[in-house]
Amino acid sequence: MKRYPLLVLLLLSACSGGSDSNRPPPRPAGARPVTLNIPTSSETRACFADLSRIGVRYSPLPDRDFGGGCQVIGAVQLIDVGLPVTGIKGMRCGLARAFIGWARSGVAPAAHQILGSDVVKIETMGTYACRNTVGTASAYTRLSGHATANAVDISGFVLADGRRITIQQDWRSTDPAVLDFLRTIRASACKRFGTVLSPDYNAAHYNHLHFEDDRANFCR
Repeated sequence: MKRYPLLVLLLLSACSGGSDSNRPPPRPAGARPVTLNIPTSSETRACFADLSRIGVRYSPLPDRDFGGGCQVIGAVQLIDVGLPVTGIKGMRCGLARAFIGWARSGVAPAAHQILGSDVVKIETMGTYACRNTVGTASAYTRLSGHATANAVDISGFVLADGRRITIQQDWRSTDPAVLDFLRTIRASACKRFGTVLSPDYNAAHYNHLHFEDDRANFCR
């Protein structure tokens, strides 16, 4: 099996989207968006069942091709995950499932135990965006995981006691409890997502945590 340099693997992990067995070849950039008539994969059907089993309200979205390799396949719109989440639109079902697990089993208990207050809102910078990766010179020509709705960017948290903790302002907080909380939820994310990027990765992530549902096994 051909071996690739570590740097190449890291670049791929930061920008590749999830795969789908039914994913058609990409159409040219600038092409008119079209709805795809393809069967729902068994992986996506199983994911839908998982969301229903854990009591998540969601709506399946039509498969769409936006041109230039930007495709949204096997995606859902989350309606109710148990607490408000701002900024999320369509996201691939596997990403949604991992995100819910992280929010419920990672963020919620960490806030209660470490900060002494419950999280009442998770703030994000969105999911789908037809664009390339940013942050490293050689990555600008590669599609981001956002281009397939397979990535979500987390920007902050609102607590029941009124505090608002943001990645931009608090990643290097002088409050040890806040630092512990943010490092704990990143560690929790690393157990659920293939790629986790934080301000420790590069300057492009100074204000958010980037989570991607791939198999890169890269956490920084």
